[in-house]
Amino acid sequence: MTASHSFNLKAAALASMQEHGFEPQLSKDAERELALLLARGLSLPQAGHHSPVADMRSLLWSSIDNDTSRDLDQIEWAERLHDGRIRVRVAVADVDGTVLRDTALDAHAASQTTSVYTGVTVFPMFPVELSEGITSLNENEDRAAVVTEFVVDSGGIATDGRIFRALVRNHAQLTYNAVGAWLSGSAEAPEKIQRNPELARQIQLQDQAARSMVGGRFQHGALDLETIETRPVMVHEEAVSLARQLKNRATSLIEEFMVAANGVMARTLDSARLASIRRVVRIPKRWDRIVQVADELGTTLPATPDSKALNDFLCQRRKEDPIRFPDLSLTIIKLMGPGEYVMVRPGEDPPGHFGLAVQDYTHSTAPNRRFADLVTQRLLKAHLSAAPTPYSAERLAAIASRCTLMEDNERHVEREMAKRIAAVVLHKRIGQHFRAIVTGVSHAGTFVRALEPHVEGMLIHGAHGLDVGDKLQVRLVSTNPQRGFIDFAAV
Repeated sequence: MTASHSFNLKAAALASMQEHGFEPQLSKDAERELALLLARGLSLPQAGHHSPVADMRSLLWSSIDNDTSRDLDQIEWAERLHDGRIRVRVAVADVDGTVLRDTALDAHAASQTTSVYTGVTVFPMFPVELSEGITSLNENEDRAAVVTEFVVDSGGIATDGRIFRALVRNHAQLTYNAVGAWLSGSAEAPEKIQRNPELARQIQLQDQAARSMVGGRFQHGALDLETIETRPVMVHEEAVSLARQLKNRATSLIEEFMVAANGVMARTLDSARLASIRRVVRIPKRWDRIVQVADELGTTLPATPDSKALNDFLCQRRKEDPIRFPDLSLTIIKLMGPGEYVMVRPGEDPPGHFGLAVQDYTHSTAPNRRFADLVTQRLLKAHLSAAPTPYSAERLAAIASRCTLMEDNERHVEREMAKRIAAVVLHKRIGQHFRAIVTGVSHAGTFVRALEPHVEGMLIHGAHGLDVGDKLQVRLVSTNPQRGFIDFAAV
């Protein structure tokens, strides 16, 4: 079946959300609360010499995010210390200061647990009037924040962590693509950086700290994986083509700072003897299959899980076969299993995060987008003010379970929509030829990935004798956006 290009992707996204347990529509009570919050306007805590809220609005904070992001959860700042180390501060939006615990808006977020980005529309955990408005760290706006601070040495080790409340101001909203291209030397600096030499020095210092941190994590076994992700190019609210999303030095900078900040948060809550929610990727149960995959490619891995050995193997394969490396990465990710949220009691030894090579890890840097982060923020703020903990261990366990479930549902929605968007975009290219590589052979059929654009589909003609990794030319035969099917034939 060949589908019409007029397929309604936004309607399909809403249907997929509802099918997978999401309910984007606010309740009447939540709508009334939102109206009251907007009528009241933004309220900031008072900062002063004797206040627990520091005034840091004069620091040259900036944000780096996706080109289309409007829900800004964190901003960053760094300085060189006299001993050569780099102090980094990550300010996270104080969403709890606006959305109080056990309100109707909070209940909505607790049910959804995450914002969902479908490519054609965003279903935010909180309404955009909050997540892109008064709880977002928008450029040139004063905001309340929770600041995590750490110091990075020349070996990439982050120490001296502490967390406190502050007033902040985002002086420059920047984007991954523009900053990443500038840092790598492939493009001129973004206009905001060109106009402000101090901002240029600030971002370069942050980049220096992050590059040493990623090197340190890889030495300890963090996995350097690469999967292929695309995003639709929208014109007049229609998907007209697909663009590949690439990692760069700006995305790495933010990732390293977030990993470090989440580690400081986990250790702070543990030191305070508080039960908390941790983000974990357990030691792979299917390590034997990972060993087998490596053996088929000529590498012997240890019989017991070893993230450092696995990453050495991945780095070797990236150099030897870059075209098929994303497919190997996806295989390893599937065999490792998805991450999950767990409740950890004080003093317990958490499972850790196998892929990041860190033991102390929570989610705390995106409270506009993830409910687990908002819960963690409330735990931390209660600790800072010496107030009773706002959640029992049993309730934290229930929240962790719900967050894990809905994150899995989120992946289903985003995967379904990625296939549907690709089917819509490729509809007008039926009959054209593409370079492709075989990515899967099973009883269900033979699957190939076109190399430009990067889309997957089934090979319905000419599959005999082909195996994973074989390169070929294919012709696009048909698309079915409703089912997310793309069919190719070998040429």
